[in-house]
Amino acid sequence: MSQQETDGRIGVDDEGFVVDTEDCEAREAAYRERGTSRPITVVGNPVLHKECKDVTEFDDELAKLIDDMFASQRTAEGVGLAANQIGVDLKVFVYDCPDDDGKRHVGVVCNPVLEELEPERRVLDDSNEGCLSVPTAYASLARPDYAVVRGQDAEGNPIRVRGTGYFARCLQHETDHLYGYLYIDRLSKRDRKDALRQMEEGTPRYETVPNA
Repeated sequence: MSQQETDGRIGVDDEGFVVDTEDCEAREAAYRERGTSRPITVVGNPVLHKECKDVTEFDDELAKLIDDMFASQRTAEGVGLAANQIGVDLKVFVYDCPDDDGKRHVGVVCNPVLEELEPERRVLDDSNEGCLSVPTAYASLARPDYAVVRGQDAEGNPIRVRGTGYFARCLQHETDHLYGYLYIDRLSKRDRKDALRQMEEGTPRYETVPNA
């Protein structure tokens, strides 16, 4: 069963961006309660290190995957999750993430593409970043504090999502995943090594898939 059939279509604002801040609790709960939580794949798993396949079928199977992704995201206490983080080779991510104003955003993006920012919008924020696929590790990473992602919703309709601050970081982070990049791939060699050391020394708070 699709989102449209159960939850109603998410609207758009006057500038054509999705309105993903309304009925967040109900929408997230509907996805999650239909879904089954799956373990998280971690750095080293081949599915995380290659570009994922485009979503071409917007069907019940995709809807089920999205439900499972929301369930998995909640179990792992994440704010965003890409399909390859539960071992599925498809370009889709979900999010349940606040922005820097404290507004909660909940949604789904298939086949995401980050739009190029005009130079005046490229204000970098070097806050700490973490990843469910690199559990217990964090590192400072400069990213623009504004992001726009275009893609499709769960029914295949074209959408644009924009975010500021922490939510902008989330949109960039999850889109990166679907093109085979982890945030640690954007770090210096020294910082990447330190993040992997943190991961090795820590204990994940959620189930992960052991790498062969």
